[in-house]
Amino acid sequence: MSIKVSGTEGYAENAQSFVKQWRNISFAARHEPVLHLIPPAPSRILDVGSGVGTDAAALSALGHTVVAVEPVDELRVAGIELHPSSRVEWINDSLPDLAILLSRNETFDVVMLTAVWMHLDEAQRRRAMPNIASLVREGGILIMSLRHGPVPEGRRMFAVSAEETIQLARIQGLQPVLNLRAESIQQVNRNMGVTWTRLAFKSHSRNI
Repeated sequence: MSIKVSGTEGYAENAQSFVKQWRNISFAARHEPVLHLIPPAPSRILDVGSGVGTDAAALSALGHTVVAVEPVDELRVAGIELHPSSRVEWINDSLPDLAILLSRNETFDVVMLTAVWMHLDEAQRRRAMPNIASLVREGGILIMSLRHGPVPEGRRMFAVSAEETIQLARIQGLQPVLNLRAESIQQVNRNMGVTWTRLAFKSHSRNI
């Protein structure tokens, strides 16, 4: 059973329903607005909050090497079973600190946070952004999606904005290259009035 990580409430308890739900989401459809920003394979990609590994599996199938970070045991185990691949390394780590990842002193061509940022409160977001930025190699890309809309019962989510996220990223030398508002690709979310902002940033050296 997962040790409770702030922001993961409701995921372990409903892991099987999430497995069924997320397996039906097309990687290409979900990430169509940002696919042009992902460099050609082979690239090294970090997927933070990988869930059951749908994105990690799709990226590895394209020839990329992926580090998939997922703190919920039930989801991580399901992902390993569903998507066995020598190109995907699974890590039990969590935001805002990403202590295990940071101890490895690695950087990545692409860092992805898909449907993750809204699980962090304001203080956690401010703590997380420097850690995330340090994982993006110079010239690399950070891709994020921000959820807007009602919070499902039993889940922990906060209102997040593109403006705040861009400001936090710029402080860390991440320059915005994409800011796009879009409706959800899932009908159940559209019915609830959920929308998303897709953000992408390019890493440049910080002037310290």
